[in-house]
Amino acid sequence: MERAAGGLSLTDEEAHRVARLSLGRPADAIAAAGSMRDRLGGPRITFSKKVFIPLTKLCRDLCGYCTFVHPPRKGERAFLSPDEVLAIARAGEAAGCTEALFTLGDKPERKWEQARRELENLGHATTIGYLAQACRSVLENTSLLPHVNPGALTPDEVAVLRPVSVSQGTMLETLSERLLKRGMAHFGAPDKKPGVRLATLEAAGAAQVPFTTGILLGIGETWPERIDALLAIRASHRRHGHIQEVIVQNFRAKPDVAMAAHPEPEVDEIALAIALTRLILGPGIGVQAPPNLTPEQYGVYLEAGLSDWGGVSPVTPDHVNPEAPWPELDALRRVTEERGFHLVQRLPVYPAYCSTPEARAKWSDRALRPKILNLSDAEGFARTEGWFAGANQLPPSASERAVEAAGDGAWRVPGRVVRPEVAGLLERAAGGDELDEGELATLFSASGAEAEQLYSVADDLRKATVGDDVTYVVNRNINYTNICYYKCGFCAFSKGPKSLNLRGAPYLLSPEEVARRAEEAWERGATEVCMQGGIHHSFTGDDYERYLRAVKRAVPEMHVHAFTALEVFQGAATLGESVHDFLTRLRDAGLATLPGTAAEVLDDDIRAIICPDKVNTEQWCDVHRVAHSLGLRSNATIMFGTVEAPRSWARHLVVVRRLHKEIADDTGGLFEFVPLPFVHMAAPIYLRGRARRGPTFEEALKMHAVARIGLGRHIPNIQVSWVKMGVRGSQLALRAGANDLGGVLMNESISRAAGADHGQELTPPEMEDLIRGIGRTPRRRTTLYGVPA
Repeated sequence: MERAAGGLSLTDEEAHRVARLSLGRPADAIAAAGSMRDRLGGPRITFSKKVFIPLTKLCRDLCGYCTFVHPPRKGERAFLSPDEVLAIARAGEAAGCTEALFTLGDKPERKWEQARRELENLGHATTIGYLAQACRSVLENTSLLPHVNPGALTPDEVAVLRPVSVSQGTMLETLSERLLKRGMAHFGAPDKKPGVRLATLEAAGAAQVPFTTGILLGIGETWPERIDALLAIRASHRRHGHIQEVIVQNFRAKPDVAMAAHPEPEVDEIALAIALTRLILGPGIGVQAPPNLTPEQYGVYLEAGLSDWGGVSPVTPDHVNPEAPWPELDALRRVTEERGFHLVQRLPVYPAYCSTPEARAKWSDRALRPKILNLSDAEGFARTEGWFAGANQLPPSASERAVEAAGDGAWRVPGRVVRPEVAGLLERAAGGDELDEGELATLFSASGAEAEQLYSVADDLRKATVGDDVTYVVNRNINYTNICYYKCGFCAFSKGPKSLNLRGAPYLLSPEEVARRAEEAWERGATEVCMQGGIHHSFTGDDYERYLRAVKRAVPEMHVHAFTALEVFQGAATLGESVHDFLTRLRDAGLATLPGTAAEVLDDDIRAIICPDKVNTEQWCDVHRVAHSLGLRSNATIMFGTVEAPRSWARHLVVVRRLHKEIADDTGGLFEFVPLPFVHMAAPIYLRGRARRGPTFEEALKMHAVARIGLGRHIPNIQVSWVKMGVRGSQLALRAGANDLGGVLMNESISRAAGADHGQELTPPEMEDLIRGIGRTPRRRTTLYGVPA
């Protein structure tokens, strides 16, 4: 039992032995399974918000417990029409569902003439063919993602459904051949032969289809047969890695079926089955039990290692168990949270199969990936927030509550689930330890009470590092051109001959106009101009020098913060100079600091997707190394929320921290870190269906907190972009690790071009009102965090 609880795999023999022991001591197995789930899975308990589409209730099988299927009825069609399918799907979409669950009888055309006739009229020879059409219609006309549960499937049928469904499912139910005999549950059900069901699991695995299966309790099977079924599922998963969840479903006796008088499993028996499922399958596969089948008692399953409640519909009934209504979502949340967990909505495809570019490429058809990206967050869960970076919206109330709870220490309340690993990492961080890439990635997965503790530790570190002052700089952004021949998919600012979306006309400012704007900024109290722009096809390094000299002639005392690593790298190349020699020229012409933009995500696998022709990670770092060797300073940024997963964010933070350590002896290192949430609205990569809708607010908040933990002992200043986060969002970030608001900007073009609603300027009085609104002290600063003259 201890080996299983520790996450170690049990042999088949050990699994049977644990099951035998558990029959006499169920509490031990339940505690061990709950501990495994808590330790490795954390506080998240998931569910899918779905709409149930019963495409047909005809079936060639006759199971002794089933009321879903029935023979043809006079005056009743065998199949839902295409219009009926879409009407149900659209009702689900309007109610906020993300899953269209297609459940149907097994191959009714092989038994019923009516089914064959209707399929012919619909233009299909098989139910699977019509199912594929129905899924395609839902995909083309709604935002829902189809999950299909059509029973036994051949490899060809799995292949037909793969391009139109994000996941498939077939209940294994049992491996008991006994149940096929006369008088037993599966007599008259040829598709319930164990070999047929196992072949479906194998076909799905070979086709790389995320798959749901499960066992059915109480239909006459024994405990050893239950364990055999779980072991068969595990074996298939080990071969293919495709089992995303296993349902532990209890038999419900119903009138008018052969098993109407058959006893139902008790809740304690169901809980033990859930626990053994968890211990045998391990932490990586979801374990689900339907809450509506034990409506007053399902909360106890959380103690037994359950991680998912399955699909819950606010629109349609459970057609398989119509006597058992779904719980209201508020009730499901209350039951879950009363036991210390955090209820999280997922998609019909589990996060492990959709959260990274590699996972999507392997497990999803190319045509489905844009839909998945549009509905998911960075971890692969359902995106339920209505907040988007740059949009004029308040942060979600859940994030407001989390930050408040963090300040109150609510995460310390006994009974709230926090993974020991996460608690240990945060304790180490609070004590000054440096966390590695994997550990930082774990912090990005913090949920519920864990996230509250994350914000609390980050804010404490902020206070210990820089105090309660919140700084800002009076500056002006001067984007001298929006013409660019690079092909960064996330950029809606640059204009070129093949621009997918032009928001504003292409322009190129002269050095004289740039100087005039710098003079105007100086007269309004600015101490900094930030100059950057597109890579104009006619530019050489001389053009960057001309801009610098024009500004310094006009305003000698102005601090010039200019030119990304890409501009420096490209400018040097046009002149045939080394980066060292070119930066020396720029320094001598008046350059003081470099912005850390063009970093995007410092993970070359991600850069190959979002900015394939841009400088790579090492080139970006090298420009900054050279700059600091010449006495110049720079900051670092991260532009996040396109296609990458949190592991890439952690990798980026480690790259930045390592760079800072390398250059700290030259100049003091990087002077600030700036998270920049991706603004998706007009970005080409989003409009082409190749990116998410930016980070969620919770992800953006975590970025500031984890950046403080990962960098704060080295890079003291963590800036929040008010342009991306908004005023209220910035206030919350300042309570979760950030300490700086950046610049008033005067002119901000890049975020606006991507679709941001926030204004082009926040005046010093408005900055100070924002800061005082959270009880902190505003302090105006210079670029390098000094006191302005």
